[in-house]
Amino acid sequence: MKKESVVAKKKFGQNFLKDQTVLQKIVQAMPKNDNKIVEIGPGLGDLTKYLVDVKSVEAFEVDTDLCKLLQSEFKEEITTKRLHIHCGDVLQAWKSTLVDEAYDLVANLPYYIATNIILKALADPMCKNILVMVQLEVAEKFCADVGQKVFGSLGIITQSLGNAHIVVKVPPTAFEPPPKIDSAVFLITKNKDRTDKDFEDMLRVAFSQPRKTLIKNLSSKYEKSELLLAFDSLELMQTLRPHQVSTDDYHQLYKKIK
Repeated sequence: MKKESVVAKKKFGQNFLKDQTVLQKIVQAMPKNDNKIVEIGPGLGDLTKYLVDVKSVEAFEVDTDLCKLLQSEFKEEITTKRLHIHCGDVLQAWKSTLVDEAYDLVANLPYYIATNIILKALADPMCKNILVMVQLEVAEKFCADVGQKVFGSLGIITQSLGNAHIVVKVPPTAFEPPPKIDSAVFLITKNKDRTDKDFEDMLRVAFSQPRKTLIKNLSSKYEKSELLLAFDSLELMQTLRPHQVSTDDYHQLYKKIK
C-alpha cells in the first residue's frame, strides 16, 4: 500500500495532518527532557518522521492497514529501535500505565476519543507532559481559566495537576481530509497525577447545570446548611455560577463538604 492511496476512515476519526509548519511547531513545543515519546494515532507517519529524529517513539495505531504502511515506511527506525509500533486499540492496552517508563504524549489525537485519552494520560503516573492536537473547543476547555464561559471540570482537573496553554490554533486546511472544525495544539505540563475520583464527582454535580448557581447545583447532593457554612467561611457569594469559582476555591469547598 502506498501512502498516496490511503483514504481516511471515518470510523477511526482520521484527519491526516499535512501542514509542515504545524508539524514543526509541535516538535519545537516539546518539553526538553529525556522522556520517551508516546504517539497515539500516528496515521501516515507525518508527525512520526519528525519525532523519531529527536527521540525514541512508542506508537499506537488501531488501523491495521496503516500499521502495515508504517512498518514499511519506517523499517530502518524499527530495526534500530527508534520506533516501536503497537497495532490495536490503545484504550484496551492502557492499564494503569501505558508504557513502563517516563514518557511524554505527543500526538495528533483522533478527535472522537481525544478527551478520554487526555484524562487517562493525566491519571498515568508515567506520563509527564501532554502535547496534543485536538479540536479547538476541547483545547479551550482544558486550558480555560476561572470566569471564562468554557471553564469547567476539565479546566479545574488540569489546573489541579499542572499548567496548560494553547501552542497554536490550526485551520481545517492543514489536514487531509479537512475536518469541519478548527483545531489546536496544546501543552499540559504535569506536576502530579489525577487520582481524586471523589473531587471529580463533586465537580460533575457542580457543573451539572452551568446556568444555575453553584450552590443550587451542589444542594442536589450535599446538605444545604453545610454548603451555606462553607460558602460563608470561604467568602463565596451564593449568586456565583460554577464557572466563576476558582480551582483553589473548589478544593477548599470540597474539603469542607465531603
